[in-house]
Parts: sequence; structure tokens; C-alpha cells
Amino acid sequence: MRPPLLSLDEALARLMQAVRPFAPAEAQQVSTFEALGRVLADEVRSVVDVPPADNTAMDGYAMRCADVQSAGVVLPVSQRIPAGAAAAALLPGTAARIFTGAQVPAGADAVVMQEQCVPVDGGGVRIDTVPQVGQWIRRRGEDVRTGSVVLPQGTRLTPQALGLAASVGAATLSVARRPRVALFSTGDELVMPGETPPDRMPPGAIYNSNRFTLRALVQALGCDCTDLGIVPDRLDATREALRRAAQGHDLIVTSGGVSVGEEDHIKPAVEAEGRVDLWQMAIKPGKPLAFGEVRRHGGAEIDPAGPGSAYFIGVPGNPVSSFITFVLVVRPVLLHLQGVVDWQPRALSLRADFDWPRPDKRREFLRVRRNEAGGLDLFANQSAGVLTSAVWADGVVDNPSGQAVCAGDTVRYLAFSELLS
Repeated sequence: MRPPLLSLDEALARLMQAVRPFAPAEAQQVSTFEALGRVLADEVRSVVDVPPADNTAMDGYAMRCADVQSAGVVLPVSQRIPAGAAAAALLPGTAARIFTGAQVPAGADAVVMQEQCVPVDGGGVRIDTVPQVGQWIRRRGEDVRTGSVVLPQGTRLTPQALGLAASVGAATLSVARRPRVALFSTGDELVMPGETPPDRMPPGAIYNSNRFTLRALVQALGCDCTDLGIVPDRLDATREALRRAAQGHDLIVTSGGVSVGEEDHIKPAVEAEGRVDLWQMAIKPGKPLAFGEVRRHGGAEIDPAGPGSAYFIGVPGNPVSSFITFVLVVRPVLLHLQGVVDWQPRALSLRADFDWPRPDKRREFLRVRRNEAGGLDLFANQSAGVLTSAVWADGVVDNPSGQAVCAGDTVRYLAFSELLS
């Protein structure tokens, strides 16, 4: 009797429990310039106030509100303050010409933008509005206070996060090392584009799209990827590929061969070289998933994944199944290895502009695209082999098992920008 299908949530919970994040001792110090996409191994705490002093958000004139009780008041200009220059205290009854980002002089309590001021003969300025206390002044520490945590441990560093780190003086950052991923495809039917012309394709042969998709997905997550190519559908060849892949890698990812057919050698090969669980997940596209560990041989290699083994995940061979399974299952594992806590993609509630009258018993991930009306259009062919659907789409509808969809229904939408980040 076959075991019941695992829910996606249950499969992810098992993976998160089984996979050990990298140890703190493996953290690396890198230049903030070079840290894009890396994951913080330690929090970033500010040693300065940001901004470090009150400064102006506008080009204009700094003044005391008490000196401008009505529009049209003329004040002499007592100093000129460009950004980066020290400001003297503002003399009572005067204004200071000031430029965006410059320090507000002591004694001034407002800035009036230059569009509301008119220079007059004799070095004065006419103020054509009544200022309010604090207007156009950015207060010291209003963005960041000294001692505050600006980026917590486990943050995946975006361009704006790097800018924030730099703004508090962090020239280097402590980050998790990059996961080392070994990748190979299985299948005698697979050939490489460029090596076999279309008119010379053997009977039953197909170009290996998964090799390109999975390699790019691994690299997009900031991992080091070793591409071991295509492995023949033989048990001995699969075992040899696993032994090579285990050396010096944290995770082995394979596509194809994870079903239970006579030509599916992944399960017996991994069992011979380590341990494997073959799961059937209640998702569509997807379903078959293999997870386990492969022993390392020789003992001379670094042990990134733990005591003598590399993690193993086998995804299905159908192109869309492979893609969807990677973003739903492999991506969380690679982020978890680096210490990312908030790896769950954020969903949006959007309107379906399509009908889906015959839902599957499994949880479905339907390829859709947002339209100009704010709703979602469905790609006509939802087959697991139609890779054009994943290129046309900008996300998927996460549809519960057995749930029919009628046009106008609110559905749960996961953008590819979330699933690929």
C-alpha cells in the first residue's frame, strides 16, 4: 500500500528540520561592495546617527520662524551653507542660504524652499510665505539612532540594504558562505543544444532544458554551482556521479529519474551511496521528490554539509515540474542553509479573470499573468511539459486541492519575483 501524499507544508517542515544551517564559524568577512545577494551571519548595528546632524531637505533659506511673522518679510543673508560645510550659528534677524543636505545652523528652526523666496538688492531675501517650525528639516537620527540594529542576522542583502549598511559606516559585513551545489541531469534521451543539430536528433531525443533552468536558478540564489552534465540511465553511472558530486559540495540537485520505473536509478543509487527518502507530494505540477544524503569518500575534502555527507534533492524531469519544485522546495533549503529565516514568499490576493472548473485533488500551481485590469489571466495549456507557460507567466495561482475557480473569484497569487529571490 502506497503511503499518503505529503502536503507541501509537511515536506518543507521535514526539510527545515533535517537541513542544518551553516555554523557561525564558517562565516566570511566581505567588502560591503561585494556583498550583494549574500546573507548576513551577524546583525549590522549602527555606530552613528543618520543623519548625523539636522540638515535641510531642500535648497532654500534657513531662518527663525519668530523672525517671519507674515509673508513678504525681508531678511539679510548672513551666510551661505553648501552641503559638507560647517555652519555658524544663525544671527538673530537673518537668514542663511542653504543647499540640500547641508547642516542647519544652530538657532534656525525652519527652511523655506527657494521657490518661495526672492533675492533682493543689498544681499537680502524676501520670504513670501510664513514658515512652520521644523519644515524641510531632517532631524539628527530620524532615520537611524546610534546603537540600533539596522539589518538583522539572516537578511539577504539587496542593493538598498547595502546602501543602508554603508550609511552606518559598515565597510565590511559578516556573511554566510555561499552554498556549493552540484547539479546533474539523468536521461539517455537528453542531448545538448549546439552539440546535436535538429536534423540529426536520435529517435526520442530531446534537448536538455532542465540543465539550463536549474543551473540559472542555483546561480540566481547566489550559490556556487558545479555542473556535472548529463548522466546516462545506468545505476553504475549514477552512483559514480553521486560520489563525484558529494566531494566538496553542500547539496546535490538532480533532475529526472525520481519515479519508480525500471530506468529510474536515482533512488537505488542514493541508497547505495547514502540514504534517501522518496516522497510523493500533493502538488501539481510536481509530485515526486527525493531527499537524502550522500556519503563522502576519502575524508580529505572539506565537510560543508556536516559529518561526512552532502545533502541530496532530486526533482522531477518534466520542465515545468522541475522549475516549480525547485522554487517551492530547493530554494527554501538553500536559503535555510545560509541562515535565512523569512524565506516564505509573500502572496497577494488578486482577482481571477478565468475559469478553472475541473481542479485536481492535489494543490495546484497554475501559471498566470497579471493583466492591465488588475486581474489574472491563465495560460491555456497547464501541462507539466509546456515550458512556454513559465516564460509567459509572471507568477502562479496557489490553488487548494479540489478548489474550482470562477472568473471574479479572489485567489492566492505568488509572483515569480518572490519565488526567484
